[in-house]
Amino acid sequence: MTEAEFEELLQRYLDGTSRPGERALIEQWSNQLGEPENLVLPPTQHEQVRAAIWQQIEHLTQDSLSNTPPVKELHPSTSLWRLPVMRWVAAALLVVGVALAIVLPQKWESAPVPSTMAVEWTQHHNKGKNIELLTLADGSRVTLSPGSGLQYRAGLAGPRREVRLQGEAFFQVAKNPDAPFLVYTDQLVTTVLGTSFRVKAYAGHKNEVAVHEGRVSVQLRRGADLSATPAQPAAEGIILLPNQRVAYSALTPRPLRKQLVQNPAILTPQTFTFDKQPVSKVLQALEKAYGVEIIYDEAKLVNCTITITFYQESESLYDRLDVLSKALGASYSPADNARILFHSDGCTL
Repeated sequence: MTEAEFEELLQRYLDGTSRPGERALIEQWSNQLGEPENLVLPPTQHEQVRAAIWQQIEHLTQDSLSNTPPVKELHPSTSLWRLPVMRWVAAALLVVGVALAIVLPQKWESAPVPSTMAVEWTQHHNKGKNIELLTLADGSRVTLSPGSGLQYRAGLAGPRREVRLQGEAFFQVAKNPDAPFLVYTDQLVTTVLGTSFRVKAYAGHKNEVAVHEGRVSVQLRRGADLSATPAQPAAEGIILLPNQRVAYSALTPRPLRKQLVQNPAILTPQTFTFDKQPVSKVLQALEKAYGVEIIYDEAKLVNCTITITFYQESESLYDRLDVLSKALGASYSPADNARILFHSDGCTL
């Protein structure tokens, strides 16, 4: 079973659309615990349960495809299993059992099912008031914001370097084209080969990815193609470049929309002194400096020239567009795909 297939299975479970066999096992588990049926898992616990179940699936799949002895079991105390989250893990593992029985019918009967989870993932939680800097085994650096948590395998083992984030972090990923680096949040999967970017994934808020440098591939977590990379993106994914971001919103026809970051940084320094130069030349300099496409009507601006200097390094792209717009009686507005529309009625000679 791939993680994408697991995501679909778990989502059916969380949505209350489990198949008959899956639902029957959950009801049986609920009766054994003395809990009512049709319990609802709080959204804030989705990622914790998802991570635990996927870890168990990896063990079950490995054991089912080989004759190796079962992994060493851990035996948590009874009090741990009384926690609501762990009860849901137990219930969901019953569903996983049905799924693996379907995927691996010939070997399922002989494969032992561990009753508890083996520890494979390291979890780090920033409980302080300041950011924390983590250096992973591959040399990647993660700046973890206060109140945020990161999970990762020891040594980032496996064909993919995978981490799970709750909260906010800035990633500086070591380049390795042979081992893509994946960041899972509750809503998104971000894939890079080596670059820097920021991810926000606070419970109850939109998940967001913003790129500082390089190329980043972003997909919805549900049904994601985990083999996709920025070089070979998924059909339903989005490629982000520097100064671009994407935020997930389930309330729009397109849940992933590419936008500019709030404060674009200068990517390629330019000279911002213009003496009686065409306005189009000023706009082209801004495009090159910030790596952003500015759309305008060349015919309307053909007679427009301007003398202007942008002095302060602290001036943002939008500050400079404000000055230019005021001087020309023009305006600008954001457009789809991280572009800017520059509106002008032209100039008279």
